[in-house]
Amino acid sequence: MTLDVCSVIKNRLQELGLEQKDLAVAAEVTESYISQLLNRKKLPPAPGRTDIYGKFSLILQLPESDLTRLARAQRMAELTRDLEEPERPLLKETRELILRKCVPNRREQIGAIFERQPFGELERLVTRKLLDVVSQVARSELDNEAWLHEVAKLSGKTYEQFRVIILEFLDTDIYNVSNDDCVSFLDPLIAHWDIDLLNFDMVIALNDRLVSGRPRKFAFLEKDADCPGEEEPGLTEFLQNEKLSSNISREELEFLRSLRFSGRRPGALYYYRELQNLRDPLHFEFTEN
Repeated sequence: MTLDVCSVIKNRLQELGLEQKDLAVAAEVTESYISQLLNRKKLPPAPGRTDIYGKFSLILQLPESDLTRLARAQRMAELTRDLEEPERPLLKETRELILRKCVPNRREQIGAIFERQPFGELERLVTRKLLDVVSQVARSELDNEAWLHEVAKLSGKTYEQFRVIILEFLDTDIYNVSNDDCVSFLDPLIAHWDIDLLNFDMVIALNDRLVSGRPRKFAFLEKDADCPGEEEPGLTEFLQNEKLSSNISREELEFLRSLRFSGRRPGALYYYRELQNLRDPLHFEFTEN
């Protein structure tokens, strides 16, 4: 049987005479989450988006790098099995929440576009930016117990339950966002958002009771081509996986190489999703009021 991170953790618990509840306490999550993770009912979280492997390594007395390496391999093996499935649209409640957070004078126009083009380019763009901003906040506050307790209270969860929710949220994307994610994060953290439909500049204002700082602003700018630099590890992994990167054109590869990031580094599946988005035609239809 091929070793994966779940079997390694199970074996190590047995060797040390520990139980799943001991691992749950060390990682500050629920025992139910540990049980689902070790019984492969949940995909191991992406190493770059969680602190759980560092906590596991301490109690299991294993190098964190060994756990993260096995987790990445297990995630890739399981995720690539589902690549041919059609993209699922946002859940009805999720879309309603996103529209409710839109500034009132733009809500009707945005809602009409969402209805004409379900889970189209605009809906994906807005959802991705909202998730990105909230994920940045969640990751920066992951070790802030006071903040976690406050948001957990607003969500009606215990601290341990909320730790599970935040770890799973950090591992989600626009194709898998759940209603629980919205109730726990988007609703309390996002005050409102707006987007200019002419140039797609977007502003996201956060709940100042929970998050300090000015609204986040995103803009599309025309720039000269950058000089070639060091390739992103996630892009290298993507290109090495023939199932993910087959039939990629030179123009598509140049686009993926032009993407720039700060903070979290994207994985191979991110580049696969971006490639699919790039191959979808832009087809917004706007009318003058």
